[in-house]
Order: sequence, then C-alpha cells, then structure tokens
Amino acid sequence: MAALALLGAALVGCGGGAGTPSSSVAPSTAAPAAPAPPSAGAAAGATPGATAAAGAGPAPAAPPTMAPGPRGRTPVYERRTGRSAEKVVALTFDADMTADQGPRAASGERFDNPELIATLRRLEVDATVFMTGRWAEEYPDQAKSIGTDPRFEIANHSYSHYAFAEPCYGLPAVAAPDMASDVRRAFDSFRDAGAVNVVPYFRFPGGCYDDAALHALAPARVTAVQWDVVGGDAFAKNPDAVAEQVLSGVRPGSVVVLHCTRSAAPATERAIRRIVPELRARGYRLVKVSELMRAG
Repeated sequence: MAALALLGAALVGCGGGAGTPSSSVAPSTAAPAAPAPPSAGAAAGATPGATAAAGAGPAPAAPPTMAPGPRGRTPVYERRTGRSAEKVVALTFDADMTADQGPRAASGERFDNPELIATLRRLEVDATVFMTGRWAEEYPDQAKSIGTDPRFEIANHSYSHYAFAEPCYGLPAVAAPDMASDVRRAFDSFRDAGAVNVVPYFRFPGGCYDDAALHALAPARVTAVQWDVVGGDAFAKNPDAVAEQVLSGVRPGSVVVLHCTRSAAPATERAIRRIVPELRARGYRLVKVSELMRAG
C-alpha cells in the first residue's frame, strides 16, 4: 500500500494543477541555443541532441533554449507568450518510473504505454516525452524507438523521479549537491538506450522546485519546462473527463502535461483519440516543445 501511495503521489504531482508547489518564475528572454548538458564521460562539446556523424551532412539545428536566469539559475518555461493569434499547442507526456520500482516492473506492473505511442504515430502527432532515466533503462527498446522517431523528442524528467524541492506529494528528495548529476545520469540512460532525438529540457518531478533547486540544477545546463494545462489523467478511468479537462484549458501556446504510464494513467490513450481531432477542428497545430519555444 505504501508503494502504491508513493506512485499515486508521484503521478498526481506530475499533473498537479493549481496546487503544484512550484515557484512562480517568469521565463527569461529566449537566447540562441546554449550548449546542451554533456553526458558523463562524453567527449567535450558533445550534446544529448547531437545526431549527425562526421561526414554525414549538416547537423540538425540545435533545439532552442532559454538564457540563464539571475545569478545563472536554471530558466523556466511554462507556455509560449506573444504571437497569441497562432494556435499551437504542445502535448507532453511524462514517462514516470522511480529508481526503486524495478521489482514492481519485474512482477508485471507496466510503467510504459506502447498503445499511446502507437496512437500518436497513427494520428501523426508531434510530441515531447519527458522520460526518467529509470524508465529508459526498464524499456530501452521503447526509449530507442521513441528517441529515433522524428515525430518525437525525449526530454529529461530526472533519473529517479525524486523531488527537487520539499514537500512534494510525498516523493523522496534528491540532495541539492546531487541534482545536476541525477539529470546527467538520465541523459546517459537515453544515450545508452540508443535515443538520438534528445533535447536539453528538464521537467521537475511533481513540478516542485524552488530557488535553491534552480541554482543547484544550473550545472546541468537545461531549460526547465513546466505546463499551463493539467491533463488530470493520473489514475483517471474516464477518458472523456480527461479530454474535457484538456480541451477546456488549452489556449494558444499552451503546454499540456499528460502521462505515458499504462498502470497509473490507463485512460490517456483513449482520451488522446478525442483530444487530437477536436484540437485540430478548432484550428490548433500540435507541436513539440522545441518548436513551441523556437516560434516564441
């Protein structure tokens, strides 16, 4: 029961809504792409999003990032502002798995959702998956498949899905000196799985952060990405309720948070079957976070 409660706290935290205990941090002005966080042991200058081998032609454009905040703290992006007439929205999916949930996965609990990914492909939806390193290690084939599909990009949701600020929905906490290395470890897990479409974005587990976390995370050189629309799919049974919550909250430039975790968000795939066509009928274009940020 304690383990189930912890998972529930983690997923409710990922889509916490108005009660999410995060600081209110205004995004700084977008700047030219900053160097992405290097993987531990990688050659100097390597980035998690680097995909082109020497002699294989020009490398793709680096994903946009934001300039560091005051005193170098990690910048935070929540939704695109400006150019509000353009109807674009980013659907994002948190692939959650904590560092200690291996035994539950071994006993048959599914923290993945391949049907959801298949539906996004069938509907031709571009999307950003915020993945924990532990998830990538548990499902390396899926991490590689997602991370080599040009429709998707993988962003960082920490290695362990532990909190970066307390209190945070009952999640265990990462010590401040270990925060940047936790994020780098997740990038290493994506690389080891064979993912290449990896962007230097980070989502705080539970959405919880404070000024101390923004400073501690600065050496990882990521842009933190929050959200302005909560999907409410954690443990939801009714896909129409999830769809209604998303559709009622979306506005131009929105970032929507949903989940790619079958056991704890079982209605998400069915909700997407309604969300996507209705958003398109309203004139919205569905984009990855990198495109949303670039256009803004």
